[in-house]
Amino acid sequence: MLKIKKLFKSTSGLIYTSFFLIILIIFCFVFPHETFEVIKNLSLSVRDIFGQFYLIIGFLFVLLMLFIGITPFGKIRLGNSKPDYSFWSWVAMLYSAGMGAGVLFRAVQELVFMYQNNPIQGEIPSKIVALEYTFFQWGFTAWAFYTVFALIIGHVLFNKKDSVQLSNLFSKSMPNTFKTSINGLTILATITGIVSAVALGVKQIEDSANLMFDLPYSFDISILLVLIVYVLSTFSSILGLDRGIKIVSNLNIGLTTLLLIFIFVQSDMLVIIKTFSSALWQYIKNFVSLSLALGNYNPGKTFLTDWTYYYWAFWLAWAPFTGVFIARISKGRNYRQIIWGCVLVPSIASFFWFSVFGSTAIDMVNNQVVKTGDFNSAFTAISIFLNQFSGAFLTQIVVLILLFGFLITSLDSGIFVLSMFSDHGKQNPFNLHKLIWAILCFLLSIGLLYLGFVMPNQDVLSTVSKVLIIVSLPFAILSIFMITRFLKELFNRKNNKKTS
Repeated sequence: MLKIKKLFKSTSGLIYTSFFLIILIIFCFVFPHETFEVIKNLSLSVRDIFGQFYLIIGFLFVLLMLFIGITPFGKIRLGNSKPDYSFWSWVAMLYSAGMGAGVLFRAVQELVFMYQNNPIQGEIPSKIVALEYTFFQWGFTAWAFYTVFALIIGHVLFNKKDSVQLSNLFSKSMPNTFKTSINGLTILATITGIVSAVALGVKQIEDSANLMFDLPYSFDISILLVLIVYVLSTFSSILGLDRGIKIVSNLNIGLTTLLLIFIFVQSDMLVIIKTFSSALWQYIKNFVSLSLALGNYNPGKTFLTDWTYYYWAFWLAWAPFTGVFIARISKGRNYRQIIWGCVLVPSIASFFWFSVFGSTAIDMVNNQVVKTGDFNSAFTAISIFLNQFSGAFLTQIVVLILLFGFLITSLDSGIFVLSMFSDHGKQNPFNLHKLIWAILCFLLSIGLLYLGFVMPNQDVLSTVSKVLIIVSLPFAILSIFMITRFLKELFNRKNNKKTS
């Protein structure tokens, strides 16, 4: 009891954020319809007023990474020691935390949707356009969001030798209220990203299991699945980086690679490679137009709201905790290694993954192997897709294991980072913090799923996208100030070296 009193007495960020989350959880359960209407109206206002801002900020993050990567700033190292992890273990951990179950969730449905509802009209084949837009939404910009925060947090943690709170990037003379607001906002954005991923992942696990075993849909099963994910994630988080997160991450990447090879060798490999290469060239060539929705690459407000704004909000919400996690496992690497390792390697891996699954799925639709609407649902598309191959039951079991594995990796990383934020930025936070955050996130995940359950006409994805767009906006605005401060410190460091 004394430890709990000491915990809350010394950690205002935990108190304020916990209070806000408890109020939100109560409203989700007691006033679900009213809560959804408020969320919907707020998200529409944010979209209409700040939609273009999301595009601009995403483009600026990529430019910033390019600038640091090709200038002498890229030689700056996080700390003075050698890297703690091998290159492939490092990539496995950052990819598992950064993308996770999303590559399974969208592997088939997104490409087929883009193909059947082409965002732009022109001379480029529809399949190439579908891949190009998927690359755009899962590529350089997403990883630039993560990497910017990884560099900022790594700078604070290893070079300034300060605690891992983003408020420490600013002057010590700043009012405590301002610092508390920054830390609270960071925690809130992180929780939103974590909870959203869990709600979507659990829904996909349940729908995939229902398809395999013909089980009836039940909210009780949703609660049980969420509970299992949180218990395993909390246990892994308490074990720490080496004994928990690293092992699960390496297992995830190993199984994902085997699944990718399994589908690739049974598909038209030459067509996939050709399609992948063409789409990658179009993506790079048209990156500026895609990023700012210019000219022929302006797909309209509806598409941008449903896809790009949603994705940018999602990556922003995940950026604080993914950035902290990447910073921690990147100690000993220089900025240039981190940028190319975080932005290029995971992006190219995702591009090939989507090319294999998406291109093959589109061919299935065109050749009438499946019905036109079979891949409409992101929750069941990959299960229906795998049913068309030999060993379907086994591969679907692998997908279920991966869904659990990726969710556990993302969630245990998130719980670990939330605890670092709330426990004065300590690199090895108090386990009670982990337990409290796990309970709060568990309840909020159930609340989001409950909103979807009591309003079947509004699916979970719709609810999640609206919440993300609202919560990530203030954090997006705050990130401009953090980047400005970070660049100022980099230039001051450069000038100090010249005069010394």
